[in-house]
Amino acid sequence: MATARPFQVVVIGTSLGGLTALPVILRALPHDFRSPVVIVQHRVNFNDDNGLVSALQRGCLLEVREVEDKDTLAAGRVYLAPADYHLLIDDGHLTLSTEARVMHARPSIDVLFESAAETYGQRVIAVVLTGASRDGVVGAQKVKERGGAVIVQDPAGAECKVMPAAVIASMKVDRVLPLVQIPQYLLLCAVASA
Repeated sequence: MATARPFQVVVIGTSLGGLTALPVILRALPHDFRSPVVIVQHRVNFNDDNGLVSALQRGCLLEVREVEDKDTLAAGRVYLAPADYHLLIDDGHLTLSTEARVMHARPSIDVLFESAAETYGQRVIAVVLTGASRDGVVGAQKVKERGGAVIVQDPAGAECKVMPAAVIASMKVDRVLPLVQIPQYLLLCAVASA
């Protein structure tokens, strides 16, 4: 892998297949990973007693938590968008919104990525994983426009190719990587930012 750029936040978007893909990334990150990781996983509004948080926490050395409005971003934490709320990053804080669905989704990947791009510019890395919609395309473009990096799961290995393929077709991404190589790239970037 070529020169990695430093970053302050990792944002991840996924849909169909994300429940299999996310643990592969999260379990590979060390306990001292310096950047917060903020995730939108398309999900329906149901009371699962934090079952998704528990599933993602299993084997993950970072603290996984569902976002509450006005949470402060902190290193060593993984933040998950709640069902039926958009998640935005604003000046080191996370805010929730019930504004209209985007691409039929709330939470929306585009909303998260666009807000991260506005706040962090070139110091954000957006990761697009498996999924069955085009949500994330506009947000990934905004990340690139602001100088951030866009990493996409190789569609060939994705449970659902639609989302990663749509992002790749829409722009020049920084990396297309097999799922197991994505955490390695994030760690390389973390070292570069030290």
